Amino acid sequence: MKDAILLGFYKICKSSVSPICPIKRKVKMKIIIAITGASGIIYAQRLIELLLQQEDIEISLSLSKTSALLIEDELKVKIDLQKFNPEELFGEKGKGIVYYHYEDLTANFISGSNHFDAMVIIPCSMGTLARIAGGLSDNIILRTADVALKERRKLILVPRETPLNYIHLRNMLELTTAGAIILPACPGFYHHPKTINELVDFVVWRVLDHL
Repeated sequence: MKDAILLGFYKICKSSVSPICPIKRKVKMKIIIAITGASGIIYAQRLIELLLQQEDIEISLSLSKTSALLIEDELKVKIDLQKFNPEELFGEKGKGIVYYHYEDLTANFISGSNHFDAMVIIPCSMGTLARIAGGLSDNIILRTADVALKERRKLILVPRETPLNYIHLRNMLELTTAGAIILPACPGFYHHPKTINELVDFVVWRVLDHL
């Protein structure tokens, strides 16, 4: 699918109302993206590539400790989380991404008082999913997910695990009940994909459709 077609499947809100002055103003959509230690790093890479094409989106990115191992294994890019530069994965356009180390609890969006529009954890490991379901918030990824739930903001989790056991399913049910969107990385085939990229785009399109 062409990028323009993919991007046409989701709507971005370009205005909000100030709590002080009830006048609509244009603002950037703020999206927090987290990559955790599950196979399927290519989904996150493609999602961010498409979002970077939009001038009215502000992207903040955090990577879990284990995700660095997956990035090296699946994308053949070795990164140092302590001094990671998004340009290492996304080229010059990566300058538009604000990176936060997973232990950095000084980011303003981990407070419910600071607005962001949505969080996407892609791929989402079962360990991360379980911690969110259990209310843990001892790193920036878990805390932001907790804020998204309590502030009723969009939280999209993209697990890739299969098969699923009872505990996995129970945790997914808990999070769905709490307001999260569980969006498994399960590509369809009715669009007759001919490449791996088309399969990846199918899943990424579904994420974009829910932002």
